[in-house]
Amino acid sequence: MTTDSGRRPYRSDLRARQVRETRRMVVAAAADLFVRRGYAATTLDAVAEAAGVSRKTVFNAVGGKPALLKLAWDHSVVGDDEPVSMADRPAVARIKATTDPAEAVRLWVATLVDVAERTAAIGNVVVIAADSDPDAAELLARSAAERLDGARAFARHLDGINGLRAGLSPEEAADVLWTLNDGAAYRRLVVDRGWTVAAFRDWLVRVAVASVLSG
Repeated sequence: MTTDSGRRPYRSDLRARQVRETRRMVVAAAADLFVRRGYAATTLDAVAEAAGVSRKTVFNAVGGKPALLKLAWDHSVVGDDEPVSMADRPAVARIKATTDPAEAVRLWVATLVDVAERTAAIGNVVVIAADSDPDAAELLARSAAERLDGARAFARHLDGINGLRAGLSPEEAADVLWTLNDGAAYRRLVVDRGWTVAAFRDWLVRVAVASVLSG
């Protein structure tokens, strides 16, 4: 009885790791297919085949296509499958810790560009799918709302360290920052027009500084 009890936590931990690894493989396979084939053309059978599992396993591990798209997007935003929100990530903590407005903007832009690099491909999938798929449209709307929340938090931080340009309210600054943190600019300039990531980062810093910071 004692021996069995001692083994159960190990078996439980092993099972949890296996489930998580299966989910990670399924989501990665789905993300790759969504990017290469498009959301509408990707089937669950194709995802199962690409992940080397059964269709039933795809359902049990993640769910249907809307759930796959959501997790593919969420994982790309934060860079992994850890249950830690973007707001609680070290990059955001560094932004919150600085009292130099210009440095705060540089750190904010660096974080945005890191996210944009990861999300450019799957983000384009979400945008295209949203035109005809209500689940994708809901995901796109949720993403926009979360970006606005992040922009508002950053605007409040800049206001708190006396960084906002005179006459610019935190809410107005948030609207500007929300526009700048849209991944569309990265896709247009880096993916479509061939800008280097460094050039895009420098440009975004200049635009953000000129738009919201005091002189």
